[in-house]
Amino acid sequence: MDYGKFKYESAMKAREARKNQAHTVIKEMKLRPKIDPHDYDTKKGHVVRFLKQGDKVKITIMFRGREQSRPELGFRLLQRLASDVEDLGFIESNPKQDGRNMIMVLGPHKKKTEAMAEAREAQAARKAERQGTTDAPSEGNTAEAPAAAAEAPAETPSEA
Repeated sequence: MDYGKFKYESAMKAREARKNQAHTVIKEMKLRPKIDPHDYDTKKGHVVRFLKQGDKVKITIMFRGREQSRPELGFRLLQRLASDVEDLGFIESNPKQDGRNMIMVLGPHKKKTEAMAEAREAQAARKAERQGTTDAPSEGNTAEAPAAAAEAPAETPSEA
């Protein structure tokens, strides 16, 4: 066997193994005890996105001034966040006070490799759908469009 070919094939196998390997990433989200509801929803959306990607999320609540005398506010906020995302992740480390901060770590239910595989499949499906929709009008499938428009009731000016 040719040594150069063997070396190349072993390098390709190593590259494939590295591509499928997932390294653990911890994302951090910082909150305050008196967070606005809209801001909370935005931060929760980021946490959901991180957990869907298969990453761990470290949630830090920063206390300032007199807020330090009310750690139960931070604890309740962390419990609320954990219950909101319990279908995507679990509490890996319970909330604990660390000086001016309270920290909790959430872990995803599915592994990073599974999340990466799902993302690749979804991307391939979107790409196939996009290519399918761009090809459809050129193939002469314009007869379906008026039929779909006829099924949908048109909005009259009196309804607006």
